[in-house]
Amino acid sequence: MKKTTITLAMSLAIFSLSSNLKAQDTYTDNHTVTISVPEVALVDIEPAATKNITLGFTAPTEAGNPVTPNTANTTLWLNYSSIKSVADPTRNVSVSVNAIIPGIDIHVTAAAATGSGGGTLGTPAAQLTLSATDQTIISGIGSAYTGNGANNGHNLTYALAAGSGPGAVAAYADLQATASTVATVTYTISDN
Repeated sequence: MKKTTITLAMSLAIFSLSSNLKAQDTYTDNHTVTISVPEVALVDIEPAATKNITLGFTAPTEAGNPVTPNTANTTLWLNYSSIKSVADPTRNVSVSVNAIIPGIDIHVTAAAATGSGGGTLGTPAAQLTLSATDQTIISGIGSAYTGNGANNGHNLTYALAAGSGPGAVAAYADLQATASTVATVTYTISDN
């Protein structure tokens, strides 16, 4: 009979100890999670392997007619990723060209964003005539991404115009025959 009493006494001691351990916890508990989101401002032209394009003019076959621009190029896409800062709620993409070609206007138009992107995508400007001065081509970009590669983001249309036409900056009288002249077009994403 003493054996049973010792077992019962040990059981009560273990139960008493375990209920004391539980007594220090409460019905709720919490902890913190620290979250870090980087500020992002990235831009590129796709497809990267073939982003250098060639545009030109066709000579007239009849005396008295001007040179005519070849078909516009629509193969390039503007991609960007943006996480806005608290201080600057939106960003813009600007465009400029490093060389003005005498007698020629280079026009660029960005279409509305399409593809697999999300967030607050920017709004394209109307057709721009490229110059050495930065011009806003996409405005109002918030925290957003366009998707990567061709068929994502803003499709770009490049077209040439010989000067002196409606809205022309260049003058037809400045045209000069040349085998090839290279101009570099630069896109920059920046805070407003």
